[in-house]
Amino acid sequence: MNDLSPIDFTEIESLDDEPRGKRRDWRRLAWIALVVAGVAIAWLFLRSGSAPAAAPPMPVVTVATPLQQEVAEWDDYIGRFEASNSVEVRPRVSGQIVAVHFRDGDVVGKGQPLFTIDPRPYTAALAEAQAGVATARSDLLLARSDLDRALRLVEADAVAQSEIDRLRSRVTAAQASLAAAQARVRSRSLDVEFTTVRAPIAGRISDRRVDPGNLVAAGDGPAATLLTTINATDPLHFVFDGSEGLFLKHRREGLDKGAPVEIRLQDEAEYSRQGTLDFTDNGLDPSSGTIRARAVVPNADNFLAPGMFGNMRMTSGRTEKALLVPDTAVQTDQTRKLLLVVARDGTVAAKEVQLGPVLPGGLRVVRNGLAPTDRVVIAGTQMAMPGGKVRPELGRIAQPTTAQVKPAAKQPAAG
Repeated sequence: MNDLSPIDFTEIESLDDEPRGKRRDWRRLAWIALVVAGVAIAWLFLRSGSAPAAAPPMPVVTVATPLQQEVAEWDDYIGRFEASNSVEVRPRVSGQIVAVHFRDGDVVGKGQPLFTIDPRPYTAALAEAQAGVATARSDLLLARSDLDRALRLVEADAVAQSEIDRLRSRVTAAQASLAAAQARVRSRSLDVEFTTVRAPIAGRISDRRVDPGNLVAAGDGPAATLLTTINATDPLHFVFDGSEGLFLKHRREGLDKGAPVEIRLQDEAEYSRQGTLDFTDNGLDPSSGTIRARAVVPNADNFLAPGMFGNMRMTSGRTEKALLVPDTAVQTDQTRKLLLVVARDGTVAAKEVQLGPVLPGGLRVVRNGLAPTDRVVIAGTQMAMPGGKVRPELGRIAQPTTAQVKPAAKQPAAG
């Protein structure tokens, strides 16, 4: 018989409870660690949120009151330079080109030889005409001698009156023949002279259109061969169109002729070229309502060339008190022109203004929308925002020199 002892279930229960208790301790520790971490994160978050952010520094801008200046009124136009005289050089006799006496693009003087046409046929024709003169002169001398002899015989009734009349008619015909022969000599002499093609005016010549060895033809107008062209470039004409309103204004002020003008080229900032209005057309163009006018502009250095565009302004003879600000201070908002002004408390505001022209020196005329006491932002405009605040520093707008204070123009110009 086996000795079986009874089973103690309390020991089994205690052995089974030991790992279960350890698991409860680990869970408790994990919950405690999680709570502590959450409290730490919340504390850090609350600490960082409660600290005030550092305020950005206030933008610094330079402000100045507008400069007040007496300027004259000018009207602006856009036009183009034209040669004061332009000639197409064409031959007056036909023949072969044997020499060219200029370089393409030279400045030539009036009467300077340009081309030589083979003169030999024309020299021979001149010699023939001169021989004809000698023949006609001989015939005239013979006719006069016969008439004189006949007149001496009239007293002796040895010659009839009809013979005297015939001899007198012969003398008259011989005189006419001599005159015709002399005219032929002059014509042939001109042909010989025309074999040397000379510059009809002084100016800058274009390139040659015909090389030596080519035959050229004389003719009337475009029928003749084009050899080259010459443009008179000193002075030049500046041609532009003006509106009827500006024409009437200048006509009433007596400035439709002789008024001074100033011109600048497309790549120039200042109106450095002067001229004088010398022509206004005799009527307005009915389709556009404009009138064509012209100014004479000296061009001693030959820098200007026909066909160049330019901006011209012409005085209207009146002056006005204008407010001037740097052109760099002007802001553009679509179609509006704005200036930023700063109030006493540093608040920035935008003022819509009506602008005039830019004067030499970079100053812009402000016609409307700005008061003489306004503090205009002239530097730091990119940091100033309307409605924001800035720290203004007082500056000043530089006074233009005497050379720079050219009369201003009325805006906009019609042309």
